[in-house]
Amino acid sequence: MEKALRISIKGIVQGVGFRPFVYRIAMEKGVRGFVRNEGGMVVIEAEGDNIMSFVETLKREKPPMAEIIDIDVQEIGESGFGDFVIEDSESGDEGMFVSPDIATCDECLKELFDPDDRRYLYPFTNCTNCGPRFTIVESLPYDRERTTMKRFRMCEDCENEYRDPGDRRFHAQPNACSVCGPELELWNDQPERIALNGEAIKRSSELLLEGRIVAIKGLGGFHLACDATNDRAVARLREIKGRESKPFALMAPLDAVRDECKLSPEEEALLMSPRRPIVLLRRRVHSRIAESVAPSNRYLGFMLPYTPIHHILFSYIKKPLVMTSANLSESPIICRNEDILGSGLADFCLVHNRAILARCDDSVAFVEKGREALTRRSRGYAPQPIEACVREGILACGPHMKNTFAITLEGRVIMSQHIGDLEECYPLYEEEIARFERLFAFSPRLVAYDTHPGYLSTRYALEREGEKVGIQHHHAHICSCMAENGINEAMGVAFDGTGYGDDGNMWGGEFMVCDYERYERVAHLEYVPMPGGERAVREPWRMKLAYLSETFGDEAPLSEEERERWRILSKLKYPLTSSAGRLFDAVSALLGIRDVSRYEGEAAIALEMTADESEKGSYDTEIRGDTISFIPAIRQIVGDLHQGNSRASIAGKFHNTAASVISEICEREGMKDIALSGGVWQNRLLLRKTLDLLTDRGFRVHMNHRVPTNDGGISFGQACIAGRRT
Repeated sequence: MEKALRISIKGIVQGVGFRPFVYRIAMEKGVRGFVRNEGGMVVIEAEGDNIMSFVETLKREKPPMAEIIDIDVQEIGESGFGDFVIEDSESGDEGMFVSPDIATCDECLKELFDPDDRRYLYPFTNCTNCGPRFTIVESLPYDRERTTMKRFRMCEDCENEYRDPGDRRFHAQPNACSVCGPELELWNDQPERIALNGEAIKRSSELLLEGRIVAIKGLGGFHLACDATNDRAVARLREIKGRESKPFALMAPLDAVRDECKLSPEEEALLMSPRRPIVLLRRRVHSRIAESVAPSNRYLGFMLPYTPIHHILFSYIKKPLVMTSANLSESPIICRNEDILGSGLADFCLVHNRAILARCDDSVAFVEKGREALTRRSRGYAPQPIEACVREGILACGPHMKNTFAITLEGRVIMSQHIGDLEECYPLYEEEIARFERLFAFSPRLVAYDTHPGYLSTRYALEREGEKVGIQHHHAHICSCMAENGINEAMGVAFDGTGYGDDGNMWGGEFMVCDYERYERVAHLEYVPMPGGERAVREPWRMKLAYLSETFGDEAPLSEEERERWRILSKLKYPLTSSAGRLFDAVSALLGIRDVSRYEGEAAIALEMTADESEKGSYDTEIRGDTISFIPAIRQIVGDLHQGNSRASIAGKFHNTAASVISEICEREGMKDIALSGGVWQNRLLLRKTLDLLTDRGFRVHMNHRVPTNDGGISFGQACIAGRRT
């Protein structure tokens, strides 16, 4: 007697060609039955002599962008199926996961540039292996009528592809062509429409080469683009965007990236991956890129073209482009045509009529010791679930800066795309949480939040109904690293700018023995005043005065202006801080590198970029019980300055000192698993030196790879802590 089975498959199995994959396997094995979407799952009922071989193939193989989380197989009574068919979807609320947006695949690219293909130069070419997903879906199951493509009725040719199980466009929900699909328009700043479709892209390329700024609509929002080799164009873009010095992202084909940057095999593979993040790459000495793109920075952030629009554009332009998010300051990326047209952000706007439902910035990553590390997790990654062995029903509200939030479902954590600074993005934050709750049929049983009383994410959490749990900021950092590396206990080194401590002070240079239930703060950087509170983050000269005063008292080597400033500041009451980020700021200001940070972390970044990477020397520190004092180092730095030693040498020695004291504390505590997390670990020089020291001394060193080490990973840590508590 033939065995009949019901097979339920959970994971990212919709919008990635899973049903046609199942159909093809069924045809190969001679299995009869059906496959359909139910809610967020794929359900198969099938029978036949080779049914078990069919099941084993499903477990062993999958489409390129699918992710199988669970396969449940149950025996059912024989159904007498005559053949194998793909049935229409059924609604439901179980196992719902959504694929991230995926870069244009090689097969679609081949068609895009084939003059004999009906999709030749069609800028919205896609198939089940590529194209928009998360940014266009309204609800699950993932079918066309539940996406922003529902307004475009497929022509006969597209409909035939869509209905043919043997075609790679079978049930590709964004499927379209020039006859029936979305269209491009180029508008000037009047605003007036001046070109359509292919002519719009060609004219855009000409304008960019003339030094104009063009807004280009992508998958998750608009970019502002200009010629990256044109100093005047870049300077004008900075003026328009109100962005004085923060590095701009770049886009170019791979050969052009190779010309501008040094590439390891791992970096090249990451650039070319379907996720297409921005990758931070070491700049070549003779790079053509304008210095104003990334002032005084040895790294450039490049991404490859990832939509057909980009690919067509670069068929006309043979040089790199700045490709930065279309927004002002830290506000959300613009995604609607009506918000960009006439806004004054660009000379021309290349728009299309496929709506974007979810704003989604480009992801940012770098490679260290051969492994990927994210600094922003968004397009191409979100909302892919991360396995974490957590219970369901947790809403983790995340931090205040670099915000992401997260939910737990099916033993996984689903992180949102990058939201940003909640001072500017709070309406988007509320909107996206509500969207996730609708999309994933999610209702929180427990709300986790940061213990900082001033965070808007904390305020949001406390206004929600139901059970709540506050989670200390640095505990969340360390547990984010532990969870993604599969360890249950570690010595955590949490180095960042600011996090609310249990004693009411601003922590940020913390050594903590952690598991998911509790933590013990075994050491920290010495407390110093934080003059002006949060103003000290933007004005590092304040931390310089604080450290000089702590080191030399009334004999501090200050100018008359600095002495007067400190006389006023010292009379006021300010919070104390143990922050490593503020220490790096203070040294940057002390060396005359940056007195003011025009964007978050600029002073510390400039200190890293100044440092002589080959420097071997270091300074003294003092460890008193659980307190680490850099006062001896500050005294010696001042001495080196007076002796005329170079800033590069001093900055190099300071980085060596920080790595050395981390190693010393880890050796003292004796735990073999070390977890590094927090925004300061974006400092690649410090990271590299610390990894080398600790691994040479036999430690197992872990860092964040799948979630950002900065505050963008806090929600993941919160979810893992709350989701493992009983």
